Amino acid sequence: MRGRKYLSVAQTLRDMLVAQRWDVGERLPAERALSEELGVPRATIREALIVLEVEGLLEVRHASGIYVCDGMPTARPDLPVDMSPFELLRARQVLESAIASAAALNVSDEQIDDMRQALDQEERDISDRRGSYEGDKRFHALLAEATQNDALIATMEQLWSLRLASALWNQLHSRIFDDDYRRSWAADHHEILAAIEARDPESARAATWRHLGNVSRTLLILSDPDVIPPSDKQPDLLARTQ
Repeated sequence: MRGRKYLSVAQTLRDMLVAQRWDVGERLPAERALSEELGVPRATIREALIVLEVEGLLEVRHASGIYVCDGMPTARPDLPVDMSPFELLRARQVLESAIASAAALNVSDEQIDDMRQALDQEERDISDRRGSYEGDKRFHALLAEATQNDALIATMEQLWSLRLASALWNQLHSRIFDDDYRRSWAADHHEILAAIEARDPESARAATWRHLGNVSRTLLILSDPDVIPPSDKQPDLLARTQ
């Protein structure tokens, strides 16, 4: 875990809590202000705050902000052995864009049919609003399978396993109340599939890179504690998903 910037920032914020810079029940400065003070991107601040939230030191109140809990932080706790959500997305962006390029050169007609079915499943998942991501996950798995490369398939499976096991990823998702963004991601998937069907490796690479960049930006925006959730969204909708 050495060298992870968000863990270093989490420790800095933890030290501030130990020094009682903020009182119990007090609202922390906005993420933008903390980002400017500590000289790191907002995504890094978001991840550091999630670490402290998982530890029970901070509480997120939607449309209000982040508040100090009535707990006694230790100066040097055991840091979580976990993957940064945005670090995982960056890894996926690098790997999956290359996978999509290779898939465009090696995909079979049968696999293209399977991808279409996966996207049909994704549309049903979105429409029934039960928080299922099976179609989404299946589409990305099929991209790896279409490379005909067992090493790439195994690496892709490992990245998904890290995501499923990540407490920080799950905590990030628990802040999100709106799943309408999934239609935008589904449109991205159709663009990727069109490039795969055309056997166009560069277009497949570019479409996948854009898609995972969109995912990262969307999660950063929607998990903002200052965002007001729509009244018709249930707070546990995405907390149940991985």
